[in-house]
Amino acid sequence: MEFEDVKTMAVIGAGNIGHGIALGLALAGYQVRLNSTTEASLQEGIDSIKADLDRLVGFGFTEPGRAEQALTKISTTTSLEEASSDSDVVIEAVYENLELKQQVFRDLDAFCPERTILASSTSTIIPSRFAEVTQRPDRVLVAHYTGPSYLSPLVEVVRTEQTSDETVDMVFQALTKVGKKPVMIQKEVPGFIAIRLEVALMREALSMVQRGIASPEDIDTVLKTGHPPGWVAAGIFERVEVGIGWDLINNAIKRVLPDIDSSMDVINLIQEKVDKGEVGAKTGKGFYDWTPESAEATRRKMANAFIEIEKWSQDSG
Repeated sequence: MEFEDVKTMAVIGAGNIGHGIALGLALAGYQVRLNSTTEASLQEGIDSIKADLDRLVGFGFTEPGRAEQALTKISTTTSLEEASSDSDVVIEAVYENLELKQQVFRDLDAFCPERTILASSTSTIIPSRFAEVTQRPDRVLVAHYTGPSYLSPLVEVVRTEQTSDETVDMVFQALTKVGKKPVMIQKEVPGFIAIRLEVALMREALSMVQRGIASPEDIDTVLKTGHPPGWVAAGIFERVEVGIGWDLINNAIKRVLPDIDSSMDVINLIQEKVDKGEVGAKTGKGFYDWTPESAEATRRKMANAFIEIEKWSQDSG
């Protein structure tokens, strides 16, 4: 199957994640079959899609005519076989329960044509657990959408050792067409990039409250007004390399990290970069390669992010 042959997609599950996935696919022009177990849940899904479309039109992210056209691309059914029997790609978005998801994959494997790619939107389960219950392990992977799935551009793609390069390429092309920014998880681990970063941040936030270091209100204020705007614009690695350098981080982290988690062994990784002189933009290399022009472009992105946050803060009173 060539990418141009991908015309019809099925989404299994019409809840918070599923309906948003269906909406994004429909806006990109795909025929979408939305499946759920009851007519009531399907109606709730369609109502949510209509509300999301109204928001997108209100934000100026799409035109009313395009929104109306997207609705015509979505059909609904309570029959899993009807939804999947002639679909090119199926994205499962049911409740986060391994046994339930595995049963859905067994049924999809029986109902779908041989060409069909099967993807799960799970946030924590490795794709091998789904591939093992099918006869098509080369066409099984995870495509983890982050919420709100109709708006957030991030999708984390996780392959198994058996997932074919063709399958990965097909999914990446489809996600890019939909307007997403897919990233590849290079190892099968429980939980992927986004949730691991979120859990690490949440763990430390809770620890600071528990230990009386800071209040929840002050922690939230730091997150809303401190580093995160820079992270949004440049990420963690780019921001350090342009704004601080691994040499300064190396000194700070040696003081702070033991108080956070003495079992964490990232100090050696940073020390290796410092020893090589690869500390960021000021030496031309860190984890990234830098030129004066690319460093300045990143600084401007970060400055614009803080300006936008300040504007939002003023507008919201």
